[in-house]
Amino acid sequence: MPNSSSISKFLLLALADTRQLQLLHFWLLLGIYLAALLGNGLISTAVACDHRLHTPMYFFLLNLALLDLGCISTTLPKAMANALWHTRHISYTGCAAQVFFFVFFISAEYSLLTIMSYDRYVAICKPLHYGTLLGSRACATMAAAAWGTVLLYSLLHTASTFSLPLCQGNAVDQFFCEIPQILKLSCSESYLRETWLLGVSASLASGCFVFILFSYVQIFRAVLRMPSEQGWHKAFSTCLPHLAVVSLFLSTGIFAQMKPFSNSSPFLDLMVSFLYSVLPPTLNPIIYSMRNKEIKHALSKVLQNVHYSSFNKVRICLT
Repeated sequence: MPNSSSISKFLLLALADTRQLQLLHFWLLLGIYLAALLGNGLISTAVACDHRLHTPMYFFLLNLALLDLGCISTTLPKAMANALWHTRHISYTGCAAQVFFFVFFISAEYSLLTIMSYDRYVAICKPLHYGTLLGSRACATMAAAAWGTVLLYSLLHTASTFSLPLCQGNAVDQFFCEIPQILKLSCSESYLRETWLLGVSASLASGCFVFILFSYVQIFRAVLRMPSEQGWHKAFSTCLPHLAVVSLFLSTGIFAQMKPFSNSSPFLDLMVSFLYSVLPPTLNPIIYSMRNKEIKHALSKVLQNVHYSSFNKVRICLT
């Protein structure tokens, strides 16, 4: 049986059996990828360029858009390349890099969603202390702490996973490398070494979930005590998009982790992983811009500037 020292590449799960379906999947994934790049790119540009959006809430939204760009760029480009070139290969180093960056971006996004729930809690429940508790230095410190902590966490997780001896071949039942699928390939007695880290991960994730839940319980209690419907509408318009993003992220992620990976079908693994790795980065820009007038106004200004700049360039070329 092969071991980890003799494995130089992994075989990813093919998205389709026939060449025609592979090309169809390529164009479908390309469309999704471009939509995610466009949506998150516009959100990032709008927040960075509009000084009225230089507030804590939109600072964290900018970080979320960057994380979404990184997350979807970790998984889809390789899947598209394999579908286009009719191959399943990924190098050992490439697989380890995919695991590291995917864990990093997913963990950082969860941490950032937790921080964003705190931002909404302070804005609605303690508005008089908002400038003190969430000043520019405090926001930068929280964002840097989130990014730095998950960087170390991802390094530890990746090193622990790829230090396990692999006895079950090199075929990964997924369209990208992720930890549960690598554990499937490890020796049955060896992956228990990873359980302590998974236990720590579950504890941290549960702590973040409890914090988010507590924040929104307090938010809804404060909103229901507001005397005016205008206050209700303003509070819900800023909280509901975040709550929708958190619900989408957690529901797909929890389902993926709760199902037993030892006997689940490859098709189910593929669908669930597609939901939590591809769907949130694509839908998050739509969710955040759907009911947010400030984002809509900033996006319209960005698009107008792009159109005006392109028109001037065309006019200069013609003259």
